Amino acid sequence: MSTEENPAAAPRSLAEALRGRDDVSLAALLRSRPDLITPVPTDLTQLATRAGTRASVVRALERLDRFTLQAAQALAVASDPVTYGELLGLMAGDDGDPAVSAALPHALGTLREQALVWGGEDRLRLVRTARELLAPSPQHPSPTGLGPTVREAAAGMSPGRIQEIVATAGLPSTHDSVSALEALAGLFSDPERMSALLDQAPSESVEVLERLVWGPPYGQVTADPAPRLRWLLDRGLLLPTAPGTVVLPREVALRLRAGRAHRTTEPVPPTVEAAAAHAPRIVDATAAGQAYTALATVEELLKDWHEGGPAVLRAGGLSVRDLKRTAVALDVPEPVAAFWVELAYAAGLLASDGEADERYAATPAYDEWLERPAGERWARLATAWLAATRTPGVVGERDAKDRTLSALGPGLDRSAAPEVRHRVLALLAGLPEGAAPDGESLLARLRWERPPRVVRTGGGAPSPYARRTPAQPAEGARGAVARAETPGYAEDGRAGGEDDLRSRLARWTLAEAEMLGVTGRGALSSHGRALIGAPAPRHAEAEPEPTGPGDKLPVHHRQAPAPRVLSPAEQATAAAGAARLLEPLLPEPLDHVLLQADLTAVAPGPLERPLADMLGVLADVESKGGATVYRFTPGSVRRALDAGRSAADLHAFLAAHSRTPVPQPLAYLIDDVARRHGHLRVGAASSYVRCDDDAVLNEILADKRAAGLGLRRLAPTVLAARTDPAALLEGLRAMGFAPAAESAEGDVLIARADAYRTPPRTPPAPVPDGPPVPDDTLLAAAVRAVRAGDLASTAPRRPVGGEAAGAEPGELPRTSAADTLATLQAAVLTNDTVWIGYVNAEGAASQRVIAPIRVEGGFVTAYDHTADEVRTYPLHRITGVAELAD
Repeated sequence: MSTEENPAAAPRSLAEALRGRDDVSLAALLRSRPDLITPVPTDLTQLATRAGTRASVVRALERLDRFTLQAAQALAVASDPVTYGELLGLMAGDDGDPAVSAALPHALGTLREQALVWGGEDRLRLVRTARELLAPSPQHPSPTGLGPTVREAAAGMSPGRIQEIVATAGLPSTHDSVSALEALAGLFSDPERMSALLDQAPSESVEVLERLVWGPPYGQVTADPAPRLRWLLDRGLLLPTAPGTVVLPREVALRLRAGRAHRTTEPVPPTVEAAAAHAPRIVDATAAGQAYTALATVEELLKDWHEGGPAVLRAGGLSVRDLKRTAVALDVPEPVAAFWVELAYAAGLLASDGEADERYAATPAYDEWLERPAGERWARLATAWLAATRTPGVVGERDAKDRTLSALGPGLDRSAAPEVRHRVLALLAGLPEGAAPDGESLLARLRWERPPRVVRTGGGAPSPYARRTPAQPAEGARGAVARAETPGYAEDGRAGGEDDLRSRLARWTLAEAEMLGVTGRGALSSHGRALIGAPAPRHAEAEPEPTGPGDKLPVHHRQAPAPRVLSPAEQATAAAGAARLLEPLLPEPLDHVLLQADLTAVAPGPLERPLADMLGVLADVESKGGATVYRFTPGSVRRALDAGRSAADLHAFLAAHSRTPVPQPLAYLIDDVARRHGHLRVGAASSYVRCDDDAVLNEILADKRAAGLGLRRLAPTVLAARTDPAALLEGLRAMGFAPAAESAEGDVLIARADAYRTPPRTPPAPVPDGPPVPDDTLLAAAVRAVRAGDLASTAPRRPVGGEAAGAEPGELPRTSAADTLATLQAAVLTNDTVWIGYVNAEGAASQRVIAPIRVEGGFVTAYDHTADEVRTYPLHRITGVAELAD
């Protein structure tokens, strides 16, 4: 039995409470609060000290569900210590709430496990730092809406005034203010006497109390209060805290609330309701179609940036103009374009090239990705999306320095994003197969599991429960008490109210999961379920079939627990399983197109990669959808000829891959462009134009559009130009000619569009939301180290040679070199265990309990109980040694 459960061994501190825990309980604490083992504490006293620091307590409070947080808030306004019965009364009220009574032990167990509460059920204590954060004060009222106690509120009042209040309330006078305030608090806490006192109150006075009872408890009065307020002030039901300001004492508010610390307690998490139900096969088919579209969109994005994408802004990221161009090219809205760009970046397919004129381009990993099967390519995108902390939803917003956040730029990381994505998908996995969730019920569940994080909107140190000071009186009547407005909350210092960051992340997750193909029609697909490692759904035999996709189906079943966090190896296995499930659902690539007489080609589905690549050079995409329409133009045919293809190659290619005969207009177009292609030759002079037909050159010189090219005749068949060859080529093509570039040797240059790639790049590392959760091996080692360190620091010892060997707790033993050597040699002979102080090469001091094996050559070899292994220590680094007491 632990000391927390044994009243006879009640702990006097958090350290003693932790010392009474078993290894499983300590491991649970370190797992729930991983910041406590960064680095591993030397002993349990240091662990308790670290668990009570402000930053660690704030982090722990932010990860409590709403009911557990309400229990902590109730402990903060209760006496210290408090019994379990008193806590239950604050949570369930005088009438009792069965749901609260059933849920409170689990909530209290969570607070105990996370070392926020310690002590037995008859003496529960909230960690002091948590009490400071949650307890009410004039500057930061409690989330419960309660004010200070009678003693706290009357701290600045004169003894004479206190005695007047006691006498007016019908209590006997006392000899001191302390006993007078205790008597007044006892009156307010006694249901019968309090009811009798309120029965005497004017109805207007009761209305004032009702306006303040649920908080904020502060109000303002004039110098000459109205009679209804004077009645309350004379009996201590309202107490002045500052000139013109009064407060409703906590004891009065609790009695008016029937003992409840909160107006509404939420012991049971809200149920995620299903808004619609679909057949699972329809969900999978829809999700597979979205997955194919996602792959095609990423390919189209990076193909558009083959020869180097947009320039990188000086501050990093894409410019607004480049994002708009990308959105137009992908035919999607700008926020959606930002999502696809960020997804490719998170998957390592896109990066900056790092050159002086820095631009974005595809990485070498993109070429490897293209060669993988479609299912594996999708799994890589989905896995990167799940783990990414970069959040494209905030693109276009402004940061703390009022700078616009840009796609691919800094400032987009939101460390809570991966957790929210996993949790949203886990909640979807808990619904019946094919059910799409109701968005509001899903957000309500998330807000219950993790209430919106809040920080102080003003200056000072951050607090998770900051509140605005009470508002000034709004009523103009003399002596009126103005109820303060509802306390305001600010999420991340920017947006307030219920629309917190986690809710926004959840909405973005639902939208992004649909675009990516993780969900279909709002329901989790089978490959999406496999992606997060969720178990396969159970099919109820008697479950009625929905009659339509819009049927409202309230789900009254136990929500499935969240899948545990997967290790990298398990995530890779889950991604491979998702790819296997998705692969059969994706359309098979086709090896043919349908040529039409209007110079178009219709691809009735996805094309094989060689066919798609060649057709993308030979024709322009005119429309997309289930079938892609390509259009052949003189420019597109010339592009294929520039890439090194001949007219015969193009005829053969079309004949081989068309299910319809090659239309005569298309054959004429290819032959006509090929006949003119290369008739002119452009080289470097700065540049020149060469043509065997001097009449063509005369026509160019006579054209007014050639004035800007700076042409002059060098020979009957050669023209020189001031512009470079590329500009000359573009100018002549704009005039309607079809020139070809040539090398210094006079050979035609093949203008194949070589793909530009960045050097090898690693994907952006997610920004963790605090230390990672340790695995079982690390937890076991950390618990063992803390136990051993605690043994070393608390083991009783006796001095050596009459000297005090570090009698103070935490001090290193100090003995002379001769005594140290003699004690260690004696321990070797007697097989005793001793306690030593040791300073390592970095100057870090530690205490160790060792069993010496041998002492020779200036070293002692011993079994170190602290490290649970045999080690060798230089004697000159041992500060002292002490024998352990019997």
